[in-house]
Amino acid sequence: MDLDFLQTLDVQLLVGGGVALLAIVIGAAYLFSSRKPKGCLDPENFKEFKLVKRVKLSHNVAKFTFALPTPTSVLGLPIGQHLSCRGKDSEGAEVIKPYTPTTLDSDVGYFELVIKMYPQGRMSHHFREMKVGDHLAVKGPKGRFKYQPGKVRAFGMLSGGTGITPMFQVARAILENPKEKTKFHLIYANVTYEDILLKEELDGLAAKYPDRFKVYYVLNQPPEVWDGGVGFVSKEMIQEHCPAPAHDVQILRCGPPPMNKAMAAHLEALEYAPEMQFQF
Repeated sequence: MDLDFLQTLDVQLLVGGGVALLAIVIGAAYLFSSRKPKGCLDPENFKEFKLVKRVKLSHNVAKFTFALPTPTSVLGLPIGQHLSCRGKDSEGAEVIKPYTPTTLDSDVGYFELVIKMYPQGRMSHHFREMKVGDHLAVKGPKGRFKYQPGKVRAFGMLSGGTGITPMFQVARAILENPKEKTKFHLIYANVTYEDILLKEELDGLAAKYPDRFKVYYVLNQPPEVWDGGVGFVSKEMIQEHCPAPAHDVQILRCGPPPMNKAMAAHLEALEYAPEMQFQF
């Protein structure tokens, strides 16, 4: 089937009840089966995927939907891993940057990237210029994160800005697996309310898995009415909202370099051992 099958679709991307049902079955089988279909990624060579939908989420954030070769193809990205995306900056020079999709391999036939485009960002320029019908060069999977089912009782997650994407991917993948019981405690920091990425999706996870997923938002410049944290993520916030140090607890962090450095110092002070921590 030609990739044009996706051109006329809105959010759902799949045409016809039969195809949609088949896609759901294949997606579920991929996540929860030991015999998984071959993914579309190549770890050594860039492959191109067609942009079929672009949705503006805020003044500098957009969601990009890319088609896979068929409506039942899977990307083949392990939990907690990311892609290398290649593009050109405003000077025409090649640039490569890692991104984590917000979709899983249960979302068959396509994958999505939520991108924050910075004024001076080199790869931001490439995404800003992308139009439906253009292709993105992607290579992967990449990343050091290795997930072993049942090894972690609870995750603490310290995230800032666009660092939410790997956290969302990991949490959603594990929460949607009926064999898993792992709990998640996310602290997500931003400057303003408008900067919060994937808020609807995160709140959806909290509503769907109230006993397993908790999210605490922290804003440096909160609105007048605000019941979350204020300022920067503190040691006290981590103590209150994340699981205490234990052999079956892991703290993940992903944010701007200054935040990552500050969080590492907080975690050390709170006596989280190095093996209890992972930085994306």
